[in-house]
Amino acid sequence: MSATQTPPKADDTGLTSSRPHGRGDRVFRGIAVASGLVIMLALAGVFVFLAIEGLPAVSLDAGAYEPATSFLGYVGPLVFGTVLAALIALLVAVPFAIGIALFISHYAPRRLAAPVAYLIDLLAAVPSVVYGLWGGRELAKNIAGFQSWLHDWFGWLPFFAGPPSASGRTILTAGLVLAIMVLPITTAICREVFARTPRLNEEAALALGATRWEMVRYAVFPYARSGMISGVMLGLGRALGETMAVAMVLSASPIVTLNLISTENPATIASNIAVNYAESTPEQQALLIATGLVLFAFTFGVNFLARYVAGRSDRRMAK
Repeated sequence: MSATQTPPKADDTGLTSSRPHGRGDRVFRGIAVASGLVIMLALAGVFVFLAIEGLPAVSLDAGAYEPATSFLGYVGPLVFGTVLAALIALLVAVPFAIGIALFISHYAPRRLAAPVAYLIDLLAAVPSVVYGLWGGRELAKNIAGFQSWLHDWFGWLPFFAGPPSASGRTILTAGLVLAIMVLPITTAICREVFARTPRLNEEAALALGATRWEMVRYAVFPYARSGMISGVMLGLGRALGETMAVAMVLSASPIVTLNLISTENPATIASNIAVNYAESTPEQQALLIATGLVLFAFTFGVNFLARYVAGRSDRRMAK
C-alpha cells in the first residue's frame, strides 16, 4: 500500500472533491450556470434595446429638448431629482431599518420578534400604486402643516426656504413615501446578517464586560458591514427606479432646486417617463428611452460601487 495519497483535485470554482461528480452534480451545475447566463443575457438585452432606441435622441434638434436646449440640459435636472428623492428616502429609512432589524434580532423577545418581522415584510407586498394613492391623498394633506413649521423655524436653510406648498405634494413627501417602500427590503437584509453574527463573538464581548450596545457596536456591526451595505444599496435601487408612487405624489417639472417644500419640485427620470410616454411623439419617446438608458447606467454604476465596497469590507474582515 502506497504511503502517499493523491490529493483531491480542485475544479475551476476552487472547490475540492474526493470523488467524481455524479449526474445530479452535473445537472445542478448546468442549471446554475444557465440561470446566471439568462440573467446576464436579460440585462444585456435591456441595455441593447435602450441603446438602439435611445441613442438617436442624444443629437436631436434643440427644440426637442424643451425647456432645455440639449440632451444634457434635459436629463441633468431629472438625474438631480432622482438622486434627491432617493437620498431623502435613504436618510429616513436606513436608521429605522437598522434599528428595527436590531430590535428583532437582539432585543425583542421571540414571541414579539416574529410578528414584527412579518409585519415589516408585508410592507413589501403592498403595490406601489397604493403607496402613491396614500401619499398623494392622505400623507400630503396631513404633512402640509409640518412643512409650514419647517419653513417658519428653518427657513434660513435652502432646504426649507419655501414658500411651503399648501397641498403638501412636494419632493419631501415623495421621499417619505419612498422611505416606507425602501424600509422592508433594507430591514430584512440587515435582520438576516445581524442574526448570523457568530454567537461566540457576542458572548466573548459580553464576558469582557461590554454592555449590550457595545457588543452590537464591536461584534455585530463589523461582521455585518457588507450585508448592511448590500441592504442599503438594494433599497437605493428601489428608490431610484420607483415610478408610480412618485408620479402620483408630485406635480413636478424638470428644474434643479434644493427646496424640499416648495410648490415647484424636481422630477425623477422614472416618473417623467411614466407621465409623458403615452402621449409623446416618436421623437419624444426616443428621448424618454434615452433618459431610461441614463437611469440604467447610473443604477448599474451605483450597484457596482456598492459590491466593490462590500467586497473590500469582507476582505478586510478576513485578514
